[in-house]
Amino acid sequence: MKKELMEILCCPTCKSDLELKIEKEEKNEIIEGKLICKKCGEYRIEEGIPNLLPKE
Repeated sequence: MKKELMEILCCPTCKSDLELKIEKEEKNEIIEGKLICKKCGEYRIEEGIPNLLPKE
């Protein structure tokens, strides 16, 4: 996932801003990490792909 995506991403449930926590980064691309919504919880980034499916 490119860092520039943070400008357009929001929580899929409540539409709040997301906080980025990087665990692994290569060549300006986020490979592993978390997108955190203060209201709804965490969304994982795995193999460069953010999982933004709403929690059930």
